[in-house]
Formats: sequence, C-alpha cells, structure tokens
Amino acid sequence: MLAIRLPADVERRLDALAKATGRTKTFYAREAILEHLDDLEDLYLAEKRLEDLRAGRTQPVPLEDVMKRYGVEG
Repeated sequence: MLAIRLPADVERRLDALAKATGRTKTFYAREAILEHLDDLEDLYLAEKRLEDLRAGRTQPVPLEDVMKRYGVEG
C-alpha cells in the first residue's frame, strides 16, 4: 500500500486524465512509477559510485581494462 501527496496542480491533471480516459488515478501513478523506477535506481547507483570514488573508497577501472575483460575490440 502506498499513499502519496501530490501538488494540487498535479492532482488536478491526474484527475482530468483519469476522467477523460476512464482509467483510475492509481493506474496512472503505477504506470509512472514503473516507467521511471529503473532510471531512478540507475541514478542512485551512479551517485553512490561517484561518492565512493571521490571519498577514495573505490578506484576507477580504466576503460581499456573493461574492454579487455569483456573481449571488446577498441
């Protein structure tokens, strides 16, 4: 179960879309989450990796090493 508060203008737009299409607001909220969850996870992971690099907790891997490891010609 999930409850979210939306800005009034977004709530109005969502209401209008739901009424115009005969779908529920929940349907559209679910669709939006499913559409963007992968991107949000990728962004979080990239930010975490950058933070670890800047703090010296991890070291970068040269592109040449990655390409060799996976058999990619340069």
